Amino acid sequence: MAKAPVLTPQADDFPRWYQDLINKAELADNGPVRGTMVIRPYGYSLWERMQQELDARIKEAGASNAYFPLFIPQSYLTREAEHVEGFSPELAVVTHGGGKELEEPVVVRPTSETIINEYFSKWVQSYRDLPLLINQWANVVRWEMRPRVFLRTTEFLWQEGHTAHATYEDARDYAARILHEVYADFMVEVLGISVVLGRKTGRERFAGAINTLALEGMMRDGKALQMGTSHELGQNFARAFNTQYLSKDGRQELVWQTSWGVSTRMVGGLIMSHGDDNGLRVPPRLAPVQAVVMAIKGDDAVIAKVREIGDRLKAAGVRVVVDDRTDTPFGRRAVDWELKGVPVRVEIGPRDLEGGTAMLARRIPGGKEPVPVDGIAELVTAALEEDQAQLLRESRERREANTADVSTIGEALEASSSGWARIPWADLGPEGEAKLAEEAVTVRCLVAPDGSVPDSEDASGTLAVVGRAY
Repeated sequence: MAKAPVLTPQADDFPRWYQDLINKAELADNGPVRGTMVIRPYGYSLWERMQQELDARIKEAGASNAYFPLFIPQSYLTREAEHVEGFSPELAVVTHGGGKELEEPVVVRPTSETIINEYFSKWVQSYRDLPLLINQWANVVRWEMRPRVFLRTTEFLWQEGHTAHATYEDARDYAARILHEVYADFMVEVLGISVVLGRKTGRERFAGAINTLALEGMMRDGKALQMGTSHELGQNFARAFNTQYLSKDGRQELVWQTSWGVSTRMVGGLIMSHGDDNGLRVPPRLAPVQAVVMAIKGDDAVIAKVREIGDRLKAAGVRVVVDDRTDTPFGRRAVDWELKGVPVRVEIGPRDLEGGTAMLARRIPGGKEPVPVDGIAELVTAALEEDQAQLLRESRERREANTADVSTIGEALEASSSGWARIPWADLGPEGEAKLAEEAVTVRCLVAPDGSVPDSEDASGTLAVVGRAY
């Protein structure tokens, strides 16, 4: 009788595979309140690595970290009409505290444009105070009707950047800089996901923004996942909160603003972009554990050798764990590490020790082979670079193979059953976009013919990238 698979095969039931993997790889559990999640240590270690890589890029772009309160007076949200209307269905509102009804209800932070603008209006007085570039790492709450761990949860973790500038051009360029130098660079070079960069349509634009730039990734089932956004806010919030500065010419001017963010949704994107029927496949540059050195049996000489190899790999700059838990069966341990997607396993047993070799198992391309112990550090570091490149290549090839160029709404719907479609925006337009939405197909973003971000929604030759999405 065939042994039951550890995970539901992707081809049989992709959503079930996703949930199985989160459970079996010990990434997260459902929280006690519907829509919340408990992120387990290994899942959180993935998020920590994402934080570290992104935080360095955010600071390189000139922003500084700060922190703003979780509770926001409800009146703050009402100052920008489009913003409050966009978030109203998702708000969690606190009406009682300390056993008494509050004089004014407070909203649990869904995003921080309003409260940050309250303080920007105090901090910005002169053109010398600009640009003001702030980022915060925080949790936010948006009451989710159809929760799914990492992808859509009532509470999630993220970073949100908020900036104020003296001119429209400076704000526009900074929003684009974040899109390219922070988000795209991280997602391509570290996550190994070949994302598409583009503009959101008016229908999909962030509430209160004048322009939203987005990064879209194709998952292994052909659906799209919005991986991050960078917004030009224009002067909408500056006007609502009276955020002004004294210009060099001695005039009071409203600032121009941006906001931008990515969240724990990226963990879901990582899973669905790279995972296979055996579990996660974590890109080596992201992996909290890049290599695990495993003792097959509890022989003293074997234990000593795996620890020696672990030290050697650590000295070579590899993030390594030594697994000498020989009271747990080797097969079970190997399956656990495979589920967690650790890129490389170095396996040592008594026979390997005698022959001066180790078994090198590579999670991303699969397979294993005996290699000489003497050159193990060089072999592992080379394998990590090769496997990082392979994941990005697979991501790009999958997206290209499953994106069709079409000219009608019917063809776009057909292509969206298994992937994405590109259709001229001039042919689709807002009316066609509304028809697609009736079939749960959305315009993910608008792109220029050469794949770059168009200057405007109606730029010549603009293409709409459409598909079903998470």
